[in-house]
This record gives sequence, structure tokens and C-alpha cells, in this order.
Amino acid sequence: MNSVREDLKKYIEENVFPQYAKNEKAHNLEHILAVIERSFHLVEENQLEVNPDIVYTVAAYHDIGHHIDPKNHEKISADMMVQDEGLKDFFDEEELKTIQEAIEDHRASSDHEPRSIYGKIVSSADRNHTVNDCLKRTYYYGKKLNPEATDDELFARAYDVLVDKFGENGYAKHYFKDQNYDTFLRELRDLLKNKDLFIETQRKYIEQLKEGDSNE
Repeated sequence: MNSVREDLKKYIEENVFPQYAKNEKAHNLEHILAVIERSFHLVEENQLEVNPDIVYTVAAYHDIGHHIDPKNHEKISADMMVQDEGLKDFFDEEELKTIQEAIEDHRASSDHEPRSIYGKIVSSADRNHTVNDCLKRTYYYGKKLNPEATDDELFARAYDVLVDKFGENGYAKHYFKDQNYDTFLRELRDLLKNKDLFIETQRKYIEQLKEGDSNE
């Protein structure tokens, strides 16, 4: 990430990152920073020849429109990026098109593979890569979708979502060598073998998070 232009980083930090305060906890700035870090980890581990400015910008924008419509957030986020006139100081028309398509293509449930290496990078980096990350993000996103749901209902939903996404026949795709992701997938699939154990594990972790929030 050190090779990303400093003026581009400054622009995004000042004009893009603050907008993530509108998203819920599963898609907030903490998540975006993690995806940026993961994107460059994949670039390094797989020795990918890419433009680091594009990698950074795709990751920085990929969920910016999530609060508007979660079900179509990839298209909305891409449109918001296109409308950002400030980016024209950093990228030409072809590069902006590549960024747009990569944002549009990043969603795990997409019906097509990403059209470029940049889409594959952010799509892979956007996958959860720790069990705790899964436990946290599925809970808070479920709460966003249904604020009236009980914790028991949210835990049961999270289990079904994660089986569908990361189970043996799950739809989530990963396009690069990634030892961290492989380890995570084994650990999560082991946990998902026992629904009661999964729910109890998530319950304890969410209680810890809530206790930490109350002490701040």
C-alpha cells in the first residue's frame, strides 16, 4: 500500500471514508480498511502485477452505497464512484471504467465472475477471513435488516446464511492463493457442522462485543 499515491489516499480519506458512517457495523469503515489491507495482502502473496492506485480505490469505494440499498449496493456504489468528479484528477477514462466494473462485480452472490483482476481482488478480499468476523458481521447485518428480531432469531439466520455462503457447496468464490482464507474456511466449516455449537459460540462473542461497547 506504500506505493499508492499519497495525494489519492488523502483525497479518499477526506472525501470517501467519512461516508461510511452511514453504513451499519458490518459495512462500516472498519470493514473497508480491512478489505484494503486484505487486497494488498493478496497482491503480495500472489505477486500480482497491478496498479496499486486502482486496487486501493476499488476497495475504498466498494460498499459506499450499502446504506442506500443493500440488495443493489454494488451498482449504487459503482455509480457513486463514477459521479465523483475528483477521481478524474487521478485516473483516465479507461481506468475509471475498470474501477467501476470491479465494484459492480465484487458481490459474492453475483451471477458472473469479475471482469478483471481488480474485481477478483476486491471480491476475494471482501470475503470474511476469520470466524469472529463472520460472527460479528452476520449478527449486525441481520439486525440492520430486521431490528425487531430477537438474538435467537438473528443467530439462527446467521447460521443459515453462512452455510449457504461458506458451506461445502457455498456460493462464495475466492480467486487467489490465500493461506489465511484456507485456514478460516476449515475452521468455519468445522463450527458449522454443529448448529447448537455455532449459535452458542456466536452468542458468547456478541455478548463480549456488546459488553465492550457499553464500557467505552
